[in-house]
Amino acid sequence: MKDYFVSTYFLSQMNPKLVLIINIFIVSPCLTKLICFLGHMTDLINTEKDLVVSLKDYIKAEESKLEQIKKWAEKLDQLTDAATKDPEGFLGHPVNAFKLMKRLNTEWGELESLVLKDMSDGFISNMTIQRQFFPNDEDQTGAAKALLRLQDTYNLDTDTLSRGNLPGVKHKSFLTAEDCFELGKIAYTEADYYHTELWMEQALKQLDEGEVSSADKAYILDYLSYAVYQQGDLGKAMMLTKRLLELDPEHQRANGNMKYFEYIMAKEKEANKSSTDSEDQMEQETEVKKKDYLPERRKYEMLCRGEGLKMTPRRQKRLFCRYYDGNRNPRYILGPVKQEDEWDKPRIVRFLDIISDEEIETVKELAKPRLSRATVHDPETGKLTTAHYRVSKSAWLSGYESPVVSRINTRIQDLTGLDVSTAEELQVANYGVGGQYEPHFDFARANAFKELGTGNRIATWLFYMSDVSAGGATVFPEVGASVWPKKGTAVFWYNLFPSGEGDYSTRHAACPVLVGNKWVSNKWLHERGQEFRRPCTLSELE
Repeated sequence: MKDYFVSTYFLSQMNPKLVLIINIFIVSPCLTKLICFLGHMTDLINTEKDLVVSLKDYIKAEESKLEQIKKWAEKLDQLTDAATKDPEGFLGHPVNAFKLMKRLNTEWGELESLVLKDMSDGFISNMTIQRQFFPNDEDQTGAAKALLRLQDTYNLDTDTLSRGNLPGVKHKSFLTAEDCFELGKIAYTEADYYHTELWMEQALKQLDEGEVSSADKAYILDYLSYAVYQQGDLGKAMMLTKRLLELDPEHQRANGNMKYFEYIMAKEKEANKSSTDSEDQMEQETEVKKKDYLPERRKYEMLCRGEGLKMTPRRQKRLFCRYYDGNRNPRYILGPVKQEDEWDKPRIVRFLDIISDEEIETVKELAKPRLSRATVHDPETGKLTTAHYRVSKSAWLSGYESPVVSRINTRIQDLTGLDVSTAEELQVANYGVGGQYEPHFDFARANAFKELGTGNRIATWLFYMSDVSAGGATVFPEVGASVWPKKGTAVFWYNLFPSGEGDYSTRHAACPVLVGNKWVSNKWLHERGQEFRRPCTLSELE
């Protein structure tokens, strides 16, 4: 199938187990402006480094000050020891009498000034300046939510996350019991009792293993017992509450909860069968609703983990690699580009080595000052708005701004055969850890692009401008396709059939980034101008 070059990438395509090893790390919002754009996060790293340098300067100043005081104290300690043994004889020396007057009148005053001198002015001043760039409570909550959802998407247990055992990490880090407690508290404030239980149990486990921490077992058990109760496990809630009362017999809320739990337990025992049948029916109805909701979500998460559907050998044989000249385009006859088939229906092709490192850096530098929270079309208003299911930073670049952007636009036109004059500007997006875009269509099902006058989005061209250590795949849940980021490549697919009808198999998503930083840029090409480049057919599905 691959007949002109071999790489780890192709091996991973042919070996599903290798794909799973290489591409491990849900969706849902991180709700934070910082977690989505790693550029801002790296700025915070530099800010923290500056504060550490300032703190070290403050420590040196304090140490120097204390050293001066220490020397003064040692000198006077020896002097006063000698003087107190024979005060009259000591003061009988006129020099000693003079120096005593001088010390008490002048030098002790200077020492007092030294002791009172505030050496923290420089550090506090720097802190005040830098504080304006610090993340706030919303940012911290967003980062925690991103971590919890990554945990769900990539099936990571709390112990794995707590110990920092993630694939592709360069700088291993771990969560303390206090960190786990904070994650549990954030989940608790969101009424997310499932994750509250997971992280409170992890905090408790680490404390039971002997970790020294400021986290209090009683506080943890208080949250944990309530979270367990909210999930319907009354027996476990009572057991945890008893453990809490062993630590603090006077704990007011625990004593009240225990009485309430005992009351509920007694009441449940008296419940008749009809109420039990009614509850069973409600559970069945809930389960039916869950089943209605889960299929796409489950497929999406499986694809993000590299566990998606695999093509049959017969279908795989229809996928090829080739040198492509853009249908005899003069620019590519002598220097064709590498192209490979990623999927058959819908047809997704990947172009390799299609954008240089220098072009990528130029595009990123142009985009960075303008990056802002990505928006989507509101189907009700037709206007652009932020949405919880798309978490990234994006910017738009026009061809007239830079020869590099203009050259990229021309390249897209040459290789797709489509007119880019009616296309949208080049969109540059950055997904940090937890950044994602849930399943969606690129084409509009309503007349969202009426004001543009360019028709619907006929096709999508997507550049991958970075490698991603873990996660970050582009997946198509309807058909089971997973396309993994590879720096310098681009993928292309049609969103519409030649008839102009939407191809619903192109529903796709950007999986959240587990480890690393994902940069992409895309071009949405529209229908107008393609009348003779991609003529309509008589069939709706052709």
